[in-house]
Amino acid sequence: MENSVKSNARSGANILKFIVLNLIGIFMFFVTVKIGETSSIPVDHVVTAIRKIPYFDLVYGAVIVVVGAALPFIRKTWNKDKVTMVFSFLKLLAIPFLIVWLTKTGPARWFDSDMMPFIYNKVVLPVTSLVPVGAVFLAFLINYGLMEFIGVFMKPVMRPIWKTPGRSAVDAVASFVGSYSVGLLITNRVYKEGFYSTKEAAIIATGFSTVSATFMIVVARTLGLLDHWNVYFWSTLIITFIVTALTTRIYPLSKKPDTGYNGMTVVPEPIPEKGKLLSTALDEGLEACAKAPGIVEGVVKNFIDGLNMALGIGPSLMSIGFLGLLLAEYTPVFDIIGYIFVPFAMLLGFGPEAVMMGKSCAISLAEMFLPANIVANGSPMSQYVTAIVCVSEILFFSASIPCVLGTDIDISLKDILIVWVERIILSLILAVLVVRFLFPLMGVPL
Repeated sequence: MENSVKSNARSGANILKFIVLNLIGIFMFFVTVKIGETSSIPVDHVVTAIRKIPYFDLVYGAVIVVVGAALPFIRKTWNKDKVTMVFSFLKLLAIPFLIVWLTKTGPARWFDSDMMPFIYNKVVLPVTSLVPVGAVFLAFLINYGLMEFIGVFMKPVMRPIWKTPGRSAVDAVASFVGSYSVGLLITNRVYKEGFYSTKEAAIIATGFSTVSATFMIVVARTLGLLDHWNVYFWSTLIITFIVTALTTRIYPLSKKPDTGYNGMTVVPEPIPEKGKLLSTALDEGLEACAKAPGIVEGVVKNFIDGLNMALGIGPSLMSIGFLGLLLAEYTPVFDIIGYIFVPFAMLLGFGPEAVMMGKSCAISLAEMFLPANIVANGSPMSQYVTAIVCVSEILFFSASIPCVLGTDIDISLKDILIVWVERIILSLILAVLVVRFLFPLMGVPL
């Protein structure tokens, strides 16, 4: 039987299928194409084209928020546990927020560009549109052997440094060239299929699913760092993944179980024979391709998964994201949280700017763009460090945290908040070291 599978895997038809379908997946997610004035990955262009359909944003956004908010109660899953109960009622809160947005009734401040328009137009719609559309093309990226092929090559790098399988390199790249929602979509699907343990999925979700390079450009532009874009981009990228390597080795991620989804046994990674790395990778990829479902079946399954995910996170993005902005605007909550980081800022030499740095770190929990506003008039040192930290911290309530909680990965809100604090502190330390000692050597003025 095994020989029959291998023979079928190495057939000309399967080799052609492996090459063509995976090239489609690579093209859709990893090749930047310029259409008009916009350069982005093809999946994003598809979403942009769909969103140009008359009234699409209005109707689709409203349906996703309302249906998504009602689903936990329709499916009778709203009271599964205390955290689910809280988030189910928070999702319901998205409906009155949606009504406020559609009717434009409420305080004028709520309708400024950085408040409700930002949450609805820049977070809810892009993420919930991208997830189901991305899921359709995700079938080409993960069903036909590409992850197995890459996984064999990347295992010697990923496993010792980040304690994750080689195939998780695809998740990391997808987040940077696409978005965290694409990365999380891949992670959740692969986890449910038994290729990631709960620990590995939690590490990937909280450590690799960062904002894309396009978001980093906005931060760099806000703080006037585009003249030093390459230095900023690469230092941020390296620091983000160093921090992930460190957080995998401390609580709570280090204590996550090595069992798979719903306790299933995780599929082991192949061990290539010495000198047979390429042939082992090719065999793994071709066998996975041979066993894969048909294109239509794979696309339909992925689309349903993506739509369910969009319904799960849409109302959370609307309610939790806007609540976070309201807390930042009208309460001292983030000033208080900021005092966790003030001692570190003082020890790292920020002096009179230590309190400002503490608040900028804290407010990243609400939305990763907000720290840039806090330090906009600060010193170049505080601006550079903040620009790095707000990306490296990864987890924020206006988008990524509801997305993580919307997956099937067994990670609690408490765990996420602890990882967030760890990432902020580690990012602060590393960013200061890089900015203070390396930037001058690279000719970047402070």
